[in-house]
Amino acid sequence: MADIIQLLPDHVANQIAAGEVVQRPASVVKELIENAVDAGATEIKLIAKDSGKTLIQVVDNGGGMSPTDARLSFERHATSKIRAAEDLFRLGTKGFRGEALASIAAIAHVEMNTRQQGEEVGTRIRMEGGKIVDQEVTVTPEGTSIAVKNLFFNIPARRNFLKSNQVELRHVIDEFQRVALAHPDIQFEMYHNGNDLFSLPASNYRQRVVNIFGSKTNEKLVPVEENTEVLKLSGFVYKPQHARKSRGEQFFFVNNRFIKSPYLHHAVLSAFEGLIKEQTHPGYFLYLDVDPTTVDINIHPTKTEIKFDDEHTLYAILRSAIKHSLGQFNIAPVLDFDKDAGLETPYDYKDKPIHVPTIEVDSDFNPFRDEEETKISGSEKKETAYRGGKTSWQGSSRQEKRADWESLYVGLGDKPDSPDNFSSVEIESDEVAGTEGKPTERLFDDRESGEPSFNTYQLHKKYIVTTIKSGMVIIDQHRAHQRVLYEQFLRQMTVKESISQQLLFPIVLHYSPSDTALLKELRETLEFIGFAIAKLQGEEIEITGIPASISESEVSMILEQLIADFKDEIPDSSFSQSDRLAKSLSKTLAVRTGEPLNVASQEVLVNNLFACKEPTRSPFNRPTYITITVEDLEKKFL
Repeated sequence: MADIIQLLPDHVANQIAAGEVVQRPASVVKELIENAVDAGATEIKLIAKDSGKTLIQVVDNGGGMSPTDARLSFERHATSKIRAAEDLFRLGTKGFRGEALASIAAIAHVEMNTRQQGEEVGTRIRMEGGKIVDQEVTVTPEGTSIAVKNLFFNIPARRNFLKSNQVELRHVIDEFQRVALAHPDIQFEMYHNGNDLFSLPASNYRQRVVNIFGSKTNEKLVPVEENTEVLKLSGFVYKPQHARKSRGEQFFFVNNRFIKSPYLHHAVLSAFEGLIKEQTHPGYFLYLDVDPTTVDINIHPTKTEIKFDDEHTLYAILRSAIKHSLGQFNIAPVLDFDKDAGLETPYDYKDKPIHVPTIEVDSDFNPFRDEEETKISGSEKKETAYRGGKTSWQGSSRQEKRADWESLYVGLGDKPDSPDNFSSVEIESDEVAGTEGKPTERLFDDRESGEPSFNTYQLHKKYIVTTIKSGMVIIDQHRAHQRVLYEQFLRQMTVKESISQQLLFPIVLHYSPSDTALLKELRETLEFIGFAIAKLQGEEIEITGIPASISESEVSMILEQLIADFKDEIPDSSFSQSDRLAKSLSKTLAVRTGEPLNVASQEVLVNNLFACKEPTRSPFNRPTYITITVEDLEKKFL
């Protein structure tokens, strides 16, 4: 039998390796920026076009490379950071695998310009599909500039799996922010399609967080710091009142490397236990410095998951440090037996002599005097009736006061048909929102005649049970309301006519620059459903009108959930922007499981559901109700 095992060609092996290293444009951004940091750069610039699909360029002022190093950097397993296997267990750099540039060059057009410090000229290398096309001497600034064009040009299947530009840009921004937060001493800039997205000067950790996520972030931060033999911890956590329903700003950095650790994340959540609502997530920026020999970084291709030697100790230190910080800054309630500063003597009374308070007693006070006067006035009336004299002044004054009060009730009982008679007042019944005064069609028209109009029942605050002639229908109130709201919002965005309630005082909200850019793309569609946006620039959005079905307290929650959904592309990008927006809003505003509904609200929800074009499925393609016939019930009793 012939041999069937053979060595793979280099270009095929590089493409396979590229599948692990380069998953999307954000992967290229991560590798190139980390190489720039390792090169000792103090200024790093990222330029992207079409979310990195067309161009990703990273320019730094680091050490640069010689012509030989520049050529070797594109070879597999070529690196300047490892000499022996033992170096893997004391890593202090980021890009150490030696496969990043080789993998990127195998699936894109790459051009590198680099010059070492002190040299007069530099080197230019152009590569296509892993092959060097040209290498020549060039005039270029000190440092390195790498431009990656037409990513996945030779692997169209991988390119087709990329998400929309909006989602890919979100991933690029995430990678940029992670490296920028880990190195506040380096100046970072980012440009996308010619627009300046970030300009971050060299600063400290707190200022870097504020520069990325907006000026309003500064008032949300609580510093955390702890130094032990095992761990040096620093950073910030958000105050409990700023916890969000979506996972927002949550960053762990170990030895200046961004990581994801569900175990350490649980430590943070346990520190916030009792301070935040259920199903909300706190924000944090935590920097952990540990001995490199106690950490194994090389367990995941993207190096975002690492392994600690003693996770339990780190868990305990992290949890207690955050609890201490929240208590120290009066964020969390604590038992404090120290002297209260509020009991100190004010400055104005510090040097004044002490006066003993005196007690004065009114010797003429008599609590029974009013009763005695009433008795006396009554007896005086009898005497005047016998003697024909006059009453005393006390009795006359009381009669005048009583007459004034009694005049308020004159005529109330004389005219039963008077409009002032409260027994004749009729209470106007309120229409439940959503009916709009129009009858709705019912899908099930076989309801028995003569039944009362309200024949619904809420089961476990989750399901609505209603009867039909052939049996009964059990409706999931959350999914049903999602369907109703989804078609309502979609209709408003299609017709471009919606009811908007103007606000007496505008609502001003603050978001990060990337979130504001996302809201700018959604602005026109938001205005179609009733939002009136007067200002949207920088980090601020000013709302002067909201849809009639939304309250002011829900605006912030709706926009936060909307931003989170579009960042994570929920629903999928295959739908139009209007469809995705309608689904996101319906998911946020729908009646929740566990919310009690009165009979009228149940009936309106049922009617509106069966008036929809597709009442059987929710916007997320889940069933909204089930039908149980009388025959099915009878079988249960056999």
